[in-house]
Amino acid sequence: MTVEQPQAPDTRAKPRALRPRDAATLIIVDSSSGEPRVLLGRRRLDMVFMPGRYVFPGGRVDPADRQVTVAEDLRSSDLEKLLVAMKGTPSVARARALALAAVRETFEEAGLLIGTPFGAGVLPKAANWRAFFATGYRPALGRLTFFARAITPPGRPRRFDSRFFCVDAEAIVHRATIADGELSDLEWHSIAQARSLELPNITRVVLEDLGERIAAGALHAGDFPVPFYHRRNGSFRRDLIGAGGDLA
Repeated sequence: MTVEQPQAPDTRAKPRALRPRDAATLIIVDSSSGEPRVLLGRRRLDMVFMPGRYVFPGGRVDPADRQVTVAEDLRSSDLEKLLVAMKGTPSVARARALALAAVRETFEEAGLLIGTPFGAGVLPKAANWRAFFATGYRPALGRLTFFARAITPPGRPRRFDSRFFCVDAEAIVHRATIADGELSDLEWHSIAQARSLELPNITRVVLEDLGERIAAGALHAGDFPVPFYHRRNGSFRRDLIGAGGDLA
């Protein structure tokens, strides 16, 4: 008779789950030609996270984003919603930094600047903001609207807690030439055209939300709930962040 030997317990350390990092994205909506269009660019094929996918400009929040002075702040209702279920230590400075990251990354990746003339003032010490201020402008957040939030599911090579902001293309005050950026094929697409592109799943979902908001004439309505996409107990959820700062 063969006796099965008991297996030794697996003592190998399990890899730690990646903690999502704060990130922000800017959806620029151009309605000048009638049918609204959005700006999308293709991520380089050599990138670890979502290579070759078409995305809105955006990226990770930098610590220096908390230290930049803005010409116009976000609406209080948007700051309130950004604080809802914020991981770590919530603060208004951190909420504002999310919007600043979206503006900075859009300038770095697409050369499009959302701001007001700088005038006299102290230049920022942060290296990643010097090129922005060197244009003669400083960031302005007054025309941005907090639109959506999504946390990358576990198991991905990168995880982000991304906040999506939207702004009208009329808010662009300066255009710069960008060489060798993270995004290529930067073009304006209608929502119908964008559906045929190679999009990340969350970008596709957010585009549908965008289309509904535009159709309702409520793109920048401060009382409109913000969809929050994430996983809880293994299930995909779409919660709503309400105007009063509640989560439903």
